[in-house]
Amino acid sequence: MNVLLSLKLNAVEITLEKAQETVDQWIKSVGVRYFSELTNMAILTEEVGELARIISRTYGEQSFKESDKKANLADEMADVLFVLVCLANQTGVDLTSAFQKNMEKKTLRDSERHKNNTKLK
Repeated sequence: MNVLLSLKLNAVEITLEKAQETVDQWIKSVGVRYFSELTNMAILTEEVGELARIISRTYGEQSFKESDKKANLADEMADVLFVLVCLANQTGVDLTSAFQKNMEKKTLRDSERHKNNTKLK
């Protein structure tokens, strides 16, 4: 399976590989160094929580607090992606390869599962 996942950064299309390179260059020039893996895991959890807050208020039953109204869904998703890319870089994970393998796994495992799920019809 040939899966290409690309992102737009400054109006330039980039692959996951390029995103990993871009984050690495940014960390080394602007960020000085990576935070520890454990710190980044905690930051990732925090960022996912911020994303969840927006989703729960936009699509769920909770209402926005005044302090929530400036929140930006796309920006929070990008924060999650940035920290995830940091963790991939730190742990030697090639996200392109990992994503391709994961999509293949899901396709094989779920090829009929969702089509046969009466809850989805």
